[in-house]
Amino acid sequence: MLKRVSAVRSRESVWDYPRPPILEAVVDRIVVEFDRRVIAETREAYRVLETSHPPTYYLPPTDVDATVLVPSARRTFCEFKGYARYWSLRSEDRVAEDAAWFYPAPTDPFTPIKDYIAFYPDRVDACFIAGERVIAQEGDFYGGWITRNIIGPFKGGAGTAGW
Repeated sequence: MLKRVSAVRSRESVWDYPRPPILEAVVDRIVVEFDRRVIAETREAYRVLETSHPPTYYLPPTDVDATVLVPSARRTFCEFKGYARYWSLRSEDRVAEDAAWFYPAPTDPFTPIKDYIAFYPDRVDACFIAGERVIAQEGDFYGGWITRNIIGPFKGGAGTAGW
């Protein structure tokens, strides 16, 4: 069982995060908003910490409004977690393609996030950790969440592919 921690503790440099990445259980309230309403809210999230990346948050599917989730054809592979599948988000007024992803059969030690859902902050209206609105990691592949206590520079932006 993973120890549960607060993600808003002291400042953290992403260059102090390990490679291969690690998983932490998070006690903070995590909220995701889409199309002017809360579609996910939990205090049972996990975060993945990997060198040069802001943390990525995974929320239990039971704490996500399944009515907005639409299966996507997109698939990707992570050398550490395995194969990911994607969700698009759909409401009455809006569609966000490939806005979330999950691992249906993650590798060890990431089995606790099986089917947990991660969201790209820039493809939803807003994401919050303990009331703080997050900033999205640059780029169109990584889904890291940046808060005031997370220090970069971060992989994902222009010129960082070789890091």
